[in-house]
Amino acid sequence: MTLIDRLYEYYLLMRMDRPIGTFLLLWPALWALWVAGAGRPQALVLAVFILGVFLMRSAGCVVNDLADRQFDPHVARTRERPIAAGRVSPREAVALFVVLCFAALALVLLLNRLTVLLSFVAVVLAASYPFMKRYTHLPQFYLGLAFGWSVPMAFAAQTGAVPAVAWVLMFANMFWAVAYDTMYAMVDREDDLAVGIKSTAILFGRYDRLMVGIMQALTLALLLVVGWTQALGPYYYAMLAVAAVLAVYQQALIRRREADKCLRAFLNNAWFGAAVFVGMVLHYLDSGAAAPV
Repeated sequence: MTLIDRLYEYYLLMRMDRPIGTFLLLWPALWALWVAGAGRPQALVLAVFILGVFLMRSAGCVVNDLADRQFDPHVARTRERPIAAGRVSPREAVALFVVLCFAALALVLLLNRLTVLLSFVAVVLAASYPFMKRYTHLPQFYLGLAFGWSVPMAFAAQTGAVPAVAWVLMFANMFWAVAYDTMYAMVDREDDLAVGIKSTAILFGRYDRLMVGIMQALTLALLLVVGWTQALGPYYYAMLAVAAVLAVYQQALIRRREADKCLRAFLNNAWFGAAVFVGMVLHYLDSGAAAPV
């Protein structure tokens, strides 16, 4: 294998060809930065978080495939992943994971002490998440915490504190992650049952669509709380309405539990997160007012 071929396999291992995970991790971080910075986050903080999201999402994909290397060959959607197919060795994957984590740590060291301390929790969550599906049917909740941990980190980096609204945003993200990752797990439900992987899609069973709907409703409710406590204006609520319409569309897609449509519903969540962010941006551009964090 040439150097170019090997680098391409690393590219695939980090899912750089599939940016959906980066967007799902990025949107909550941007929500938090815009609220914490009243629409004007510090340039350094913004740059660190954008680059950090890319690095940590890549690291999470590497450790996920490393943890699932015994399962992935038996699942149709994952059997051609670089480790499962034998094109990248576990030792190479560990080395890549360490490099990505150290690069992310180097970035976060540019920020304040509280953010650095919170970053260690982020690494533990990212590294341990892939193993949760072996022991609990609730790994999607753990994923929500892992993805949502960027929210208190963003507030800490921007303001030096983690106010109550940060936790509201984090839990909004957690419920959102459970909704979209359950849709994703619905794609692999039969394969997961066969190999013994646990998920909320399996736990919820025939109530999967109902539970996804409840998680979507909780997400929107908590985002409404954020809007009320931060005195966000009509632009924000208009875009929340757009997000609600997207949630209804996702429900329509998963109605018959067809794998390709469940995957489309999962992917559509990139637009859900974007809609919420656009609402925040428009509010602060229009008002120029500081958020009462």
